Amino acid sequence: MRLLGTDSGGRINTSFVERLNLSIRNSLARFVRRGMNYSKNLEIHSKAIDFFQSWYNFVKPHKSLRIELKDGGRKWMQRTPAMAEGLTDRIWSLSELLCFRIPVQ
Repeated sequence: MRLLGTDSGGRINTSFVERLNLSIRNSLARFVRRGMNYSKNLEIHSKAIDFFQSWYNFVKPHKSLRIELKDGGRKWMQRTPAMAEGLTDRIWSLSELLCFRIPVQ
């Protein structure tokens, strides 16, 4: 229940999920109702979501994850969620993301 963000009364806080839904709707045109870009094929829809998830976690820096620097140069170090989790040490470029080869397991 702690991972779901429950308060002391056992109620689940849905603000995190709603914020993610808003980010997805603002970033992917296929989630806008009755638009020209709506998903006609489930496979393509799934791939679009996978691409968005990769871009969101590896390419897009998040202001809430930045770290204040103590040196005299830059004041903040921008970070992505993947950097915050220790999966990578830098912000990826879009070309790096598109050219990344997933190792076969």
